[in-house]
Amino acid sequence: MNKEKTVASHLISKSETAAILDEISSKWKIDIPKIKNLNCHYLPDNAEIITGNGITILKRECEYLPFLSNTEVLEKFPHVIVDMGAVKFVCNGANVMRPGIRKYTDFEKDQIVCVKEESKQKFLAVGKSLVSSAEMESFAKGEVVKNLHYISDKYWEAKKEIRD
Repeated sequence: MNKEKTVASHLISKSETAAILDEISSKWKIDIPKIKNLNCHYLPDNAEIITGNGITILKRECEYLPFLSNTEVLEKFPHVIVDMGAVKFVCNGANVMRPGIRKYTDFEKDQIVCVKEESKQKFLAVGKSLVSSAEMESFAKGEVVKNLHYISDKYWEAKKEIRD
């Protein structure tokens, strides 16, 4: 058993929790339930996993992302559905390319977009759109979504160590 604890944590104050939730709600353009306190779990590469009652957030490089295990929150974001040939690549951190996208909802450039697989509609990744969905329609190839968090990445694995 590894004795070394890799994730340091602390409880965030009520005022700081409110400020974080307000910032996230405005950036994500979705309603986030009021939560009294969030826990912040620090990861080795200056990333943080923030957890609270019913919500898990990944903060990396000053960007807040919905965590992949948080399906209820992910459902509120625009998404692209990729074909089964793209799944392996997306789950290894590759950006989402236009040829792999089967269906999608409307999104703007630089918006958080979730990536789902086509057979069971499971979430595979969370990223940031490099173009708008309208712009993407005219593409035959090219990158559409920058992959920022995906199933089995280091953040996914780190979350397994966190006890809320």
